[in-house]
Amino acid sequence: MENKRDVAREIARIYSRMSPSGIEALSEILVPFRYAKGDVVLPEGETCRHMYFVEHGMVRQYYYKGGRDVTEHFSYEGRIVVCIESFLKQEPSRLIVEALENSRLYGIPYDALHELADKNKEIEVLFRKIMEHALISSQVYADSQRFENATERYLRLLNTKPEILLRAPMVHVASYLQMSPETLSRVRAAHLEEAKRERNGEPSEGSQAQA
Repeated sequence: MENKRDVAREIARIYSRMSPSGIEALSEILVPFRYAKGDVVLPEGETCRHMYFVEHGMVRQYYYKGGRDVTEHFSYEGRIVVCIESFLKQEPSRLIVEALENSRLYGIPYDALHELADKNKEIEVLFRKIMEHALISSQVYADSQRFENATERYLRLLNTKPEILLRAPMVHVASYLQMSPETLSRVRAAHLEEAKRERNGEPSEGSQAQA
């Protein structure tokens, strides 16, 4: 994408249709950012003053617990990353955002967004749609951790967000799935073996057990 209008058009395509004038209004408040792999986008203790649209690259949100970092979310091309509580309350964040790849992000500033939403119904609807998407995604993730076993969590990620498995370091993927790297390795190996059996027309282990 070459300019902010293209990015605004893409945001509207993904989250909420807007007229040309609405897209133009959104483009005017977008702020471009570039981060190298390993850069911190938002440090712990700093207020989240932008929601970010990932135009290129991948970032993750994480926090520290018991001396280790725990990955909570990944965002890549066409997705929004925002520390919701910090952004909505404009208070310091307990979450950290870092770039896992060289990344181009476009920030939607808190103040400019709210000022524009007060005057433009399309921007108000866009903001609501983005928040709805973020909250639903967070709920789906939380339910997965509560109700699914390790294999089910891995398969959900494989089926819905394969980019994460292809591009993110496995140590972060394991943390995101709330399992050890060793468990993730075993689950992946078992899935690959099961897929191989299916390709070869062999009965699955489950079928053998039932027989």
